[in-house]
Amino acid sequence: MTLEETKKGRVGVVGLGAMGFGMAASLVRAGFDVAGFDLSGEAMQRLVAAGGRAAATPAAAAEGADALFSVVVNAAQTEDVLFGAEGAAAALPEGAVFVSCATMAPEAARALAARVAAMRRHYLDAPISGGAKKAADGALTVLASGTPAAMTRARPALAAVAGTVHELGDEAGTAAAFKMVNQLLAGVHIAAACEAITFAARLGLDIRKVYEVITGAAGNSWMFENRVPHILEGDYTPLSAVDIFTKDLGIVMDMSRASNFPVPVAATALQLFTMTSAAGMGRDDDSSVARFYAQTAGVTLPAKKS
Repeated sequence: MTLEETKKGRVGVVGLGAMGFGMAASLVRAGFDVAGFDLSGEAMQRLVAAGGRAAATPAAAAEGADALFSVVVNAAQTEDVLFGAEGAAAALPEGAVFVSCATMAPEAARALAARVAAMRRHYLDAPISGGAKKAADGALTVLASGTPAAMTRARPALAAVAGTVHELGDEAGTAAAFKMVNQLLAGVHIAAACEAITFAARLGLDIRKVYEVITGAAGNSWMFENRVPHILEGDYTPLSAVDIFTKDLGIVMDMSRASNFPVPVAATALQLFTMTSAAGMGRDDDSSVARFYAQTAGVTLPAKKS
């Protein structure tokens, strides 16, 4: 039996950043024939080294695919992947599924799904959570909603990238709404973790010891446990950038106004991310909110080791 005959099917991945590359590599390990596209040639070379194929355009990644994952930042980029120059929608085979992993407003997901359905392709609203490590391990959490046909077509590939797939209904936009609830909490928890650890530094405490104590106490959160090590190491390499949360919490604000529902805690977190971005750290890791606090209060945080 040849290598190609052992492949489970063909899958495309557009967007080979921290999350998309891990997903593509997981698909390769699971036996799929994976074609990936990214604006970064280096990212595509990494995929080739991992056993995938480089695609020159989103359309090329979609050709012959059973499923195409779009792992980009927002609705505008997703629309460009589908319908821009060299877009994937027309190249994706009829009956194949477009798996949209970007965080976006529910109405944006519904609008994109309608356009894809009109072309006789399937659209799965499938935002992801779990971070780069879980992406690399094929252990993401996927929040998925879409037609039964879209879900059925996507399941084999989803099994390769996810530890948990929540099937949340037959309509695109439902999963997007679930993701925004998650992002509200994630943004608030990151901001709170950064505030707490910088407050501890201001109090003159050993913040490594604070991390040890709090991660075993009731005040711990997943974000505290995950982000504070970046601060302790002084390493703000962007695994998830500040500007991701200015975008996502901005969507939460838009949704709160539309539904006449107050979200004052999320609004405060948004302002912290916005101020951090305005201070020049928008493309740095979102734990840089701690650096903004430190600059404001004259607190010294650990520097990155050379």
